[in-house]
Amino acid sequence: MGAFAFPRLAFAAPKHQPLGVQLYTVRQQAERDLNGVLAQIRSIGYEEVEPYWNVYNRPAIELKRMITDNGLRVPSGHFDYDGIEGKLDYARELGVEYLVCPMLPENVRTGGPEGFVQAADRLNRYGELARARAMKFCFHNHNYEFRQLGDTTGFDLLMKHTDPALVGLELDCYWITQAGRDPVQMLHRYPDRIHLLHLKDRKPTVANSQQLNKAAEHFIEVGSGTIRWPEIIATAQGQGISHFFVEQDECDRPPIESLKLSYRYLRTILR
Repeated sequence: MGAFAFPRLAFAAPKHQPLGVQLYTVRQQAERDLNGVLAQIRSIGYEEVEPYWNVYNRPAIELKRMITDNGLRVPSGHFDYDGIEGKLDYARELGVEYLVCPMLPENVRTGGPEGFVQAADRLNRYGELARARAMKFCFHNHNYEFRQLGDTTGFDLLMKHTDPALVGLELDCYWITQAGRDPVQMLHRYPDRIHLLHLKDRKPTVANSQQLNKAAEHFIEVGSGTIRWPEIIATAQGQGISHFFVEQDECDRPPIESLKLSYRYLRTILR
C-alpha cells in the first residue's frame, strides 16, 4: 500500500460550512428541468451540488456553466462503476475534485469475497487514472458491503485491498447506520480516507440489514430521525471534512420540501 495521497489535518472548522445536494434526490425534476431545480436548490441556501449519471447527457462545459450560473459549486460527481474510464475526461472538464463510484455491480453485491477483492483491484485502477488527471477517487458505501462473508465483510475486503493513496471514501451515514454500524466510529477508524459525507436520516424502530432492497429503505429528512447528527458533524468537521451532501433516495413529500427541512435542521448544528 502506498502513502496517503489525501493528507488532511484537523483544523478549526470554517466560519461558514457550505451544504450540498446530491442531485439524485431530485432526479425526476432534474431530468425535466435541471436549470430550474438548480435555482430552487440555491434559493434554499445550498451552495454545492453533486451530479449523477443521468445529468451527464449534455457537454461537461455546459453542465458546469449551468451549475455555476446558479451560484453553485460542483466539488464531486457520481460516475457508474462500469463507465468510469469513459467519463474521466468529462469529470475533469466538469471541474470536480472528487470522482465518486456510488455502487458495485449486483453480482459483487450479492456474491462472495472474491468479487470484492476483484472490485478492489478495479477501484485502485480508477484511482490511478483519476490521480493522473489531478482528481481524487472515492467509493460511496451502502449497507451491502457489511454483509458477513465468513470471518470478514465486503467492506473490510475493500479497505484491505485498496490503496489508501488511491481510493478514499464518501461515507453515507444512513447506509452505515442501516447496516448496524456507527458513523462516528467509522469516522474515527478511517480519518484519512473519508473525505465527503452523505446525510439522510433514518426512521425509528426499524430493523438493521445488510441487503440492499426496498426493505432497507427507511429514509426521512435530516434531523427528523434517529441518527446522532451533532456528534457526526462535529467529528467530521474536526477531521477537516468540508463537503456534506444531503441525499434522500426516496422522499415521502416533494423532494424540494424535503431538502428545505434537512437544510433548516443542519444549519442549526453547523458552525
